[in-house]
Amino acid sequence: MNITIKTDSDLNAMREGGKILAEVFEYIRPFVKVGSNSGFLDQLIHKKILERNAKPSFLGYRGYKFSSCISKNEEVVHGIPYESKVFFPGDVVSIDVGVFYKGFHVDAARTFIVEQGTEEAVNLVKVTEDSFFECIKQAVPGKKLGDISNALQTYVEKKGFSVVRDLCSHGIGKDLHEDPLIPNYGKANQGPVLKAGMTFAIEPMVNVGTFKVLTLEDKWTIITADQKLSAHYENTIYISENGPEVLTLNR
Repeated sequence: MNITIKTDSDLNAMREGGKILAEVFEYIRPFVKVGSNSGFLDQLIHKKILERNAKPSFLGYRGYKFSSCISKNEEVVHGIPYESKVFFPGDVVSIDVGVFYKGFHVDAARTFIVEQGTEEAVNLVKVTEDSFFECIKQAVPGKKLGDISNALQTYVEKKGFSVVRDLCSHGIGKDLHEDPLIPNYGKANQGPVLKAGMTFAIEPMVNVGTFKVLTLEDKWTIITADQKLSAHYENTIYISENGPEVLTLNR
C-alpha cells in the first residue's frame, strides 16, 4: 500500500479544485426539481466544470461516458445520468462529481430530496451527511484508518440505518482512486496510521434496509438489494496537523 503524502503545492491545487467542485453543486442545486432529469443535470455539470478550466474526472474513466453519476431512490451509486431519469416529488437524488484541476482530482457527492420528502427520506439524508462529519473527527495524525471506518459505521447503525459494505471510501490525488481503500465499517485502532498530508475521499453510502447491494445489467448502477432508499454524501479531505480540512465545501 502506497499512501501518498501531498506537498503544500499539491494541496493548494486540490483546494482550488475543491472550490470549483463546491461551486458546481451550488450551481446545480436549483435544477434538482420536479420535471428536471439527470441527463440535463449532467450537461450543466459538464459545462460548468469546463468553464472553470477544469476537467470532469469521471468522463472517460474506465469507459464511462458522462461527467457525473446521478442515482435515484434505491440506486446507491454510479447511476447513469440518462435523460429518461426524470425527477418526481419525493425522489431521493444523489449526485456524484469529480473535478480534475492542475494535475489533481477532487471528488464529492450530495443527496437532494425533490420537493417534499417522507420523514424516513429526510432522516436518511441527514444521517448520511452527519455521519461524514462525525467520522472525520477521527481524521487526525496518530489515529488509525479503522478509527474513521468504525466511527462512521457506529453512528449510522445507532440511527437505525445500514452502511454499504461492498463499496469503499478511498485515497485521492493525482489519481481519482488511490491507496488506501477505506471501508465504511470496521474495527477501531486497525490499519495504517494517519499522517499529515494524506488526502481521502470519504463517502458514506447509507441504506434504509439491508446493507447488501446489487449491480444492474448496465454494469455501473448499484442498487440496494431490497430496493429500499439509499443516500450518498462525500467530500475530499486533507489531514493536517490540526485535524481534517474539507476541501470540497465552500465554508
